[in-house]
Amino acid sequence: MADKILDGRVVLITGASRGIGRSLAKCFAEQGAHLILTARTQGALEELDDELRAAGHDTPTLVPCDLTDFDVIDKIGGAIYERFEKLDVLVGNAGVLGTLAPISHIDPKEWQHVLDINLTANWRLIRSMDPLLKASDAGRAIFVSSSVGHQARSFWGTYAVSKAALEMTAGIYAEECTKTNVKVNMINPGGTRTAMREAAMPGEDPKTVKAPEAINHLFLELASPACTVNGTMVEAEAELKAGHTAYAL
Repeated sequence: MADKILDGRVVLITGASRGIGRSLAKCFAEQGAHLILTARTQGALEELDDELRAAGHDTPTLVPCDLTDFDVIDKIGGAIYERFEKLDVLVGNAGVLGTLAPISHIDPKEWQHVLDINLTANWRLIRSMDPLLKASDAGRAIFVSSSVGHQARSFWGTYAVSKAALEMTAGIYAEECTKTNVKVNMINPGGTRTAMREAAMPGEDPKTVKAPEAINHLFLELASPACTVNGTMVEAEAELKAGHTAYAL
């Protein structure tokens, strides 16, 4: 049997209760990771926990929380240090869409909420988890972006601004990690069958877009200790079109 790529590695995934985060949790568990899973919905996390246990995987650590309570992020970091003294992989996946509307019409409270989740929470994760990632022999940080983060598009307002700022934040962190054992990268999943996609494209047939499982291998490569790239944006659609379907880095 082939070695498991993440055997024994400690992995934190935000937004793990559904969509891409849920798919990654299952994939990373299959590869031997010990999972720390956050989401706002405790029931959905517990359902995922049941599935992972039933499949014979390591029991995950569940952290139901709202990442806009930024102090919670520091508490999670402290708890990880006390139990593991390191973090091998951080996946900043949690995100919200907000209202798709002219940018001049966006409610200020909603603007702030989207930025808090999509941008500030990830910065707080970097701030809290950086020492833990550097304590790993091969720390890996992966942040989920979007094409609207680097290509202006009408009506995508706060979501696009938050992703553009996240890309810059992750890029700066990657530069600052150049001489360390930490690799920081980003993924643009492209059209993927998630609740957020359904909200953004309500008239779209979900069967016409890929399932989250189709891009697990791209995250896995960036999470692997063997990964050598840093500061990269992985465009999932381009990778799949090119036939990139296996662990290769």
